Amino acid sequence: MIEIVYPKVPKNEMRVLSVEEQTRFVKYLLEDIDECKFGVLLALLTGIRIGEVCALRWENVSIKEKTIKVNATMQRLRDLEGEGKTKTKIVISEPKSDTSVRVIPLTDYAVNLCKSVLCSNSSAFVLTGDADRFVEPRTMQYKLERYTEECGLEGVHFHTLRHTFATRCVEVDFEIKSLSEILGHS
Repeated sequence: MIEIVYPKVPKNEMRVLSVEEQTRFVKYLLEDIDECKFGVLLALLTGIRIGEVCALRWENVSIKEKTIKVNATMQRLRDLEGEGKTKTKIVISEPKSDTSVRVIPLTDYAVNLCKSVLCSNSSAFVLTGDADRFVEPRTMQYKLERYTEECGLEGVHFHTLRHTFATRCVEVDFEIKSLSEILGHS
């Protein structure tokens, strides 16, 4: 047997929006806001993951309690049974870990934003306002790509919003253990 030691590949530096970039991006998202722009903004304000925002229904957003309950995630998986015409299918399930099921507190700003797009159908998906129609993660990533391009931002992925949220929290001395719980980390 030959023992092979592979060189370590350095991790890419995580992308975080600067305060100026974030301000410009928020301003852009608020112009002609629709459900998808709202979803991107909600992710930036809460650190919610792309699959979690895609699976989020209005019944899990409490304006009164100023919280979002994360109890589902959406992902595109290979269709091993081959039942459909495509090789993949959308699956909405519980998040992968117990810590990912969580309650995220909302700022007053986020609550007011939610009020402005609130749907009367509580079982509706937040991103569509419809209980039977959703926006899948891949589509959200494409929309984010278009939004950031139109806003003049480069190298922004959906996870960048999460990193930016966490960074802003750290900058204002948010308690790290609470931040970890909000992000769904163990």
